[in-house]
Amino acid sequence: MELLQLIAAELEQGHAPQVAELTAEAIAQDLAPGDILQDGLIAGMDVVGEKFRSRLIFLPHVLLAARAMHAGMDLLKPLLIRDAVPTLGKAILGTVSGDQHDIGKNLVGIMLEGAGFEVIDLGTNVSPDAFLEAACEHDAKVVGMSALLTTTMPVMGQVIALLKENDRAGDVRTVVGGAPVTEDYAREIGADAYAFDGVSAVDRIRALFAGEPGLQEES
Repeated sequence: MELLQLIAAELEQGHAPQVAELTAEAIAQDLAPGDILQDGLIAGMDVVGEKFRSRLIFLPHVLLAARAMHAGMDLLKPLLIRDAVPTLGKAILGTVSGDQHDIGKNLVGIMLEGAGFEVIDLGTNVSPDAFLEAACEHDAKVVGMSALLTTTMPVMGQVIALLKENDRAGDVRTVVGGAPVTEDYAREIGADAYAFDGVSAVDRIRALFAGEPGLQEES
């Protein structure tokens, strides 16, 4: 098995020390940082995501794989920046104001980073204005919002309205999710996509970046 395949395999198993060691070896062999990222780390996380989707593995395994991915990324990131290796795009994530729950949001962030996106995580209890400012500052193409409380769900609609009425936000797309959120509710508040878990969030965001129609265009 070649070196990059070994990185992917060890990441899939959640072996952080081995991923770090193999990534360092790949760097020492002057393998292209973009290849190490794509064919090693991302390839491994793709398998993890697919197994999670199929319920062959569960959240603890995903978190171990994420730790392994970050062990490799800590070594690789300076080289990616040096070589200006592009990500798939920037995504803003946050749990809306009034809500402190973050497990689902964090899982989405892990899966997005593992798929090759740059994630700007605003944390929890994020106000509509903070979402807007982050989208403008980072020139993000997607804003993802989470809510676990029915009382905080309306904030998602406030964020979407604010983004749409502000020219500085450009053509930013929105994705919403969380236990009480449904696709019908996402349509009602004008979101571009609805995600029911971390894997579906990656799928929806990839589709939006690819220019595929969102919920509003489909209706």
